[in-house]
Amino acid sequence: MRHLAALLLFALAAPQQATFRANVDLVSFGVTVLDKQGKPVPGLKAEDFAIYENGHQQQLKYFSAGSPEGAPPLHLGLLLDTSGSMADDLKDARTAAVTFVNALEAAVDVTLVDFDTQVHVARFETSDYPRLVERIRARPADGLTALYDAIGVYLDGAQRQDGQKVLVLYTDGGDTDSSLSFRDLLDLVKASDVTVYAVGYMEHQSGSTRLQQRRDLTQLASMTGGVAYFPGSKKDLEGVFDRIRTELATRYSLGYVSTDPRTDGAWRGVDIRLVRPDLKNVTLRTRAGYFAPYKPAS
Repeated sequence: MRHLAALLLFALAAPQQATFRANVDLVSFGVTVLDKQGKPVPGLKAEDFAIYENGHQQQLKYFSAGSPEGAPPLHLGLLLDTSGSMADDLKDARTAAVTFVNALEAAVDVTLVDFDTQVHVARFETSDYPRLVERIRARPADGLTALYDAIGVYLDGAQRQDGQKVLVLYTDGGDTDSSLSFRDLLDLVKASDVTVYAVGYMEHQSGSTRLQQRRDLTQLASMTGGVAYFPGSKKDLEGVFDRIRTELATRYSLGYVSTDPRTDGAWRGVDIRLVRPDLKNVTLRTRAGYFAPYKPAS
């Protein structure tokens, strides 16, 4: 897949451009805050957060607390495994995905990526949701699993979108047919500003294979500020999608203009903290940083 090879070369040689265009000053982060029971913490304000970039405190310029009206536009990616191994489970996965999309009213569009040996992608506006549902239900289970290529194709399109970008992927196993390696995929994910939620239904995998695949999906999701879920049965699927939908509805959006004017494309570590004393026992999830804008020296 030539476009994936070009995307990988682009991310490795100039990863900063895969995350932020040079003329975009606002650095944006989606932040999830959870209590000890793993439930979202609502009602936080801008003054409850502090942001540090490479150790230097930044001034918050933009803040939104979950409200779709005040938050940046939400672009949802839905990545659905339709490989041959999904033959017994695809019906339940489709039902859960359709319910999820219909309930997530905040999304301005949905990019559906269904994949087996081949990767198929289409973007649907809210007015086209009936056609999206038809597309989700139409494709039969067949072929191998080009999971990494499918994620790469989605990231390629997402870099041209402005606002919040969230990818929810469903698979029953690991990759068996991609041109991208897992290491290459991690480089692409790090260079993006997409939050990944992975749903892995691994009940048909052997013990050792299942363990490795769980590790891979967990690493992939956690480095973006997302999370990986591994339902133990088909009846748990809708509950997992409900948890993702609830978390997205209560996310915080934070933005700042970096005090570092350099356009060197270097990685910048970002540390977002909660400063209220009563919030010490909560968990904060977000991505670990971003690549600076890049302009080649004249």
